Amino acid sequence: MRILFVGNSFTSRNNLPGLLTKLAAQRGTTIEHRLISAGGASLRQHLNAGTALAAIADGEYDTVVLQEQSTLPVTNAARMQDSVRDFHTAIEAAGATTALYLTWARRNAPEAQQAITTAYASVGAEVGATVVPVGMVWERFLARYDHPLLHDADNSHPAPAGTYLAACVFLVSLLGEDPVGLDVVAKGVDADTAALLRQAAWDLCEELST
Repeated sequence: MRILFVGNSFTSRNNLPGLLTKLAAQRGTTIEHRLISAGGASLRQHLNAGTALAAIADGEYDTVVLQEQSTLPVTNAARMQDSVRDFHTAIEAAGATTALYLTWARRNAPEAQQAITTAYASVGAEVGATVVPVGMVWERFLARYDHPLLHDADNSHPAPAGTYLAACVFLVSLLGEDPVGLDVVAKGVDADTAALLRQAAWDLCEELST
């Protein structure tokens, strides 16, 4: 499976694509991935830069994962959705599928999750994209568990556990695979915590699908 990730530090921090690749390998799927990332970049900035569009047009990818700047779905959902539509047109033309990385609210502004979820879910339904509900899973996880911390010290970026949980949600959403029982560890996540996160990802994705 060939995946192109387009986003910023919410995708690159703690190497989300690499962690997903390790999880998928234990379920028998080989992932080849490329990340086009710029600090704080929006999807519109990626469109204007042209690098992502050129990569998509090469036709080398099965799936393109789009991650919008973290607060734009709250402050300007219309702009975010226009960017997704423009990307989706290019992705479809290249014979690939679109996936949207639905991100999380900042730790000190949990009320923003609803707007983020609505912005991603509505445009995802419109264009027929796969929505990877990481922020929704984070929201439910944080309501039930005090540990591990998902947010990094800046209250915005993912801590190692947050990225691990995100990667498990990607495994469920993109590959339809259950992460429970896998033996994949990551820097900053001990074995017991990893097991908890794998189980929570599966259970919460199941909840969201019903």
